[in-house]
Order: sequence, then C-alpha cells, then structure tokens
Amino acid sequence: MPGHRSTPAPPPAPDTVRDVIRWAAFSCVVVPVVLLWYGTSPAGAAGAALGLAAVTAVCHVLLRRSERCAGRYGCDDEGFGEQRGGRHTRRQTPVD
Repeated sequence: MPGHRSTPAPPPAPDTVRDVIRWAAFSCVVVPVVLLWYGTSPAGAAGAALGLAAVTAVCHVLLRRSERCAGRYGCDDEGFGEQRGGRHTRRQTPVD
C-alpha cells in the first residue's frame, strides 16, 4: 500500500545489569593488583578481592531481582511510581 509505512522494530534495550556486573568484576581484578603494586600484603589484597566479589555477587542478585519484579508488575521507566519522590499532601489532611 502506498500510504502504509511499517515502522522498524525498536532496537533491543541494552543490558545495563550485565554492564554493571562486568565493571564490578573488572574492579575485583584490578583493585588487588593495584594494592599489591603499592605494597599491600597479599593477604590484604586477597581480602579486598573477596570483599569486592561478595559485594558484586549481592548486587548482581538484587539487580536481577528488581528486573524480575519490574517485569512482573509491568513497570517501565515512564509510568512506574507516579508518587515517587516529593511531598504529597492529601485533601483530608489539615495544614497548619
């Protein structure tokens, strides 16, 4: 049809969780190397690496969980949480 134009499908959304986790994993490697470079004991560098790895793992779980919850409840960036932030007064509440 001459008047009918098909719109191309929008590009897939970037997986920001994967990007965050990649950078966190990168820091789990780089931070201990830098600590060793500056003279920290190997035990201290290993402790830092384990701590960063634990924080990364917990963040990964929480980020994926929040994605699942947002998908389950149909929340997108535009319409989620209309009452987010700010102060909201109700009409029945007396204001002095």
